[in-house]
This record gives sequence, C-alpha cells and structure tokens, in this order.
Amino acid sequence: MSIELPRPIADFVEANARLDLDGMMKPFLRDALFIDNGKRFEGQAAIRKLFEEEVLPVKAIFMPDTVREEGGDVVVEGPAEGDFPGSPLRFTYRFTLVNGAIKTLETIV
Repeated sequence: MSIELPRPIADFVEANARLDLDGMMKPFLRDALFIDNGKRFEGQAAIRKLFEEEVLPVKAIFMPDTVREEGGDVVVEGPAEGDFPGSPLRFTYRFTLVNGAIKTLETIV
C-alpha cells in the first residue's frame, strides 16, 4: 500500500527503512521533542542517542500503512519490524510539524 506523507515524515520513514541515522535526524528541528511511551527525549542530541541505542541495534523499521490529520497533527500508523521481542508490533506515530520540519513525535504502541 502506498500512502502520501508530508515531506518531513516521508524523509524520516525513508531514512529509517535504510537505517540511516543522519537521514532520520535531518527532518527534526534542533529543539524537537520525541515522546516514546511516556519518556521524553528533548533536542536532537537526545533523539539521536535514542535512535543509536534503541532503533539501530534491533534494526527497527517502521512501515506506515495509514495516515490521517488529527487536531493539526499528522497521525501515522503501521507495523515496525526488527530484531526485538514481539516483532512486528503495530505503532501509532503522532507528528507535529512546524515550518516543514518535525517539532514533536510521539510514539504509541
């Protein structure tokens, strides 16, 4: 299934599919916030460290299959596969975009 995503989200998803850390970070604002199951990672350095420690080692790749707008945010859902228990797991990502970049990303399993 092919879905149309806003450019910064599409760039993030495409880089994640390649496990390209620099590409994954590029769409995020410098002061972006990533909320992962209630844990807050503020700023690019903290988000990069999270990806280095928890995404890349298990080769977690998110494959969105639905997208909708909700309260001004873009909500994307789909499975994530990788070398982790329970793979694949279905995720919901809530993106807040500002000036063509990711300001906030919240992950909900």
